[in-house]
Amino acid sequence: MSEAIYPTNISSNEEEALILDSVDRFLERDVKPYVQELESTDTYPREIADKLAELGLFGATISPEYGGLGLSATTYSKIVERASAVWISVSGIINSHLIMAAAVERFGSSDMKKQYLPKFASGELRGGIALTEPDCGTDLQGIRTKAHRDGEEYVINGSKMWITNSLEGDILAVLVKTDDNAEPAHKGMSLLLTEQKHGYKGSKLKKLGYKGIDTAGLQFDDVRVPCENLIGDKEGRGLQQILSGLELGRINVAARGVGLARVCLEESLAYAQMRKTFGKPIAQHQTIQIKLADMAVRVEAARLLVDQAAHAYDSGQRCDLEAGMAKLYATEAAVENSMEAMRIHGAYGYSKEYNIERYYRDAPLLAIGEGTNELQRLIIARQLVERNPI
Repeated sequence: MSEAIYPTNISSNEEEALILDSVDRFLERDVKPYVQELESTDTYPREIADKLAELGLFGATISPEYGGLGLSATTYSKIVERASAVWISVSGIINSHLIMAAAVERFGSSDMKKQYLPKFASGELRGGIALTEPDCGTDLQGIRTKAHRDGEEYVINGSKMWITNSLEGDILAVLVKTDDNAEPAHKGMSLLLTEQKHGYKGSKLKKLGYKGIDTAGLQFDDVRVPCENLIGDKEGRGLQQILSGLELGRINVAARGVGLARVCLEESLAYAQMRKTFGKPIAQHQTIQIKLADMAVRVEAARLLVDQAAHAYDSGQRCDLEAGMAKLYATEAAVENSMEAMRIHGAYGYSKEYNIERYYRDAPLLAIGEGTNELQRLIIARQLVERNPI
């Protein structure tokens, strides 16, 4: 981003305020007027993605050393909340990309960082992560995609499913098995940076919600990748490398939940003061008041959990407990608030005349993506026991 927009001689709070103001103006001008058409036709928002690159948001959490903004997870989560209140697909464009970038920045060789991170930060190369497979979602140790070494290249064979930024993007961090016989299985898994030009193919998947953004099933048939594209200095570290990045991903999804829960509240609050039944606005009926109160509490509680998780991430602590709590609560808040918004709006909520039906379709994804909420409960419980031994 330009120095005129983001001067360096100001405090971090002032800088954050400037960034968030810039994001708000971008969303109001370049996203909100086009959401309905792009969502209804399931069209990839190429111009919006390009403007995200102009704003520097493909490098939001990448170090300034490599041309990124170096934003804290705290500021990043606020950007995601704002974007998701307008259209959650916008935040999805940069989420997987930044998880991939975090894996490279944390574990890649010096040469890999110099080669790829500046291009990731500028948006010249855009991508994501390829983890899940047709028969393997939450349990990543069950992946079957394999990569064997052939001279100076790895040869990848297998398939991936539900991969974001895979068709419209340029590059993926692909989780593969490099040792079939490793025990436990995760010790035989590695991450390979694989560019689309290396030859993987895919087809776009049809979804209930989360429209616009490309989500695909991919096929790898003898896809050859240079050995130097292995993330890390040795094989067998792939699962640990990507799981550390998923902490940021879960904070992202939790922030999306806050944004969606908030906009459901805001639109319901406005509608309830306008819509009248039995001679008075429905906001004056106690049943509606109870719904609005519960919605508001969910939004505020979810935001506090996201902020706590983001601060833990920024401090360098292990934060799978905090990220899991934030992801669980905030996404369930989005699901519940979307349902309550539907009920408050009545038949209009079921109509495409209002945004409520879109929120209602988008919200369930958040409870599934980046690790199901059932899995989050297990992570939370295990971490509670581990942190509180007797």
